[in-house]
Amino acid sequence: MDLFVLWDIDHTLIENAGVSKDIYAAAFTALSGREPSEPARTEGRTDRLIMRDMFVREGFPVPDWHVIETALAQAGEARLDELRRRGTALPGVQEALKAASAQSGWVSSVLTGNIAANALVKLSAFGLHSLLDLPVGAYGSDTELRPHLVAVARERVRRLRGAPADVPTVLVGDTPRDVEAALSTGSRILAVASGIHTPEELTAAGAAEVLPDLADTKRLLGILESFARHWQRPRTSSNRP
Repeated sequence: MDLFVLWDIDHTLIENAGVSKDIYAAAFTALSGREPSEPARTEGRTDRLIMRDMFVREGFPVPDWHVIETALAQAGEARLDELRRRGTALPGVQEALKAASAQSGWVSSVLTGNIAANALVKLSAFGLHSLLDLPVGAYGSDTELRPHLVAVARERVRRLRGAPADVPTVLVGDTPRDVEAALSTGSRILAVASGIHTPEELTAAGAAEVLPDLADTKRLLGILESFARHWQRPRTSSNRP
């Protein structure tokens, strides 16, 4: 396998227009019996951390994770039509995902803080789900810390698609937490300044490649192809007599 591309969802592939925070608030209300006093704090964290923080901040005991996950899934499913009405796929995303999925030897999936059910809701709202190999992705239900999701995705693509254990991996995301997850796991990072973080902030976090968004498919593919070549060169030279 030449490249394993893992895309963040919120503010990288789609703009959820506040629906995500509505989902967290609805799940919290369903389990606690009252609305939270302030919106969820997200910024690239996993659903496990986001929801735990809400309960602690509001002074409630934290329910078992499977109870929280069920409430999140129900809240997400109930807001599919609202997401379609308020949100949108970001510029160039359809073309970017189509181009990546068409590359021979590439597997394109997601690495997201969302639970799998809500990742599917968000992607299917804009017809993006069929352009991604979702079974090999990593989700907010898998682990608390975003960097740990990389190992989850690598194990799934190894087991389900026969990728090598050291499969060359690229993360595409809009926050410093995406950058951290890539750099701490030996992955490459393509940062996009389509969320709240500026190109300067993403560069300061360690991203060597930063795009304003995913609108320029040719440039995007060029960067991803350069990452693939980076991994191929050492392997080619090491096989020479």
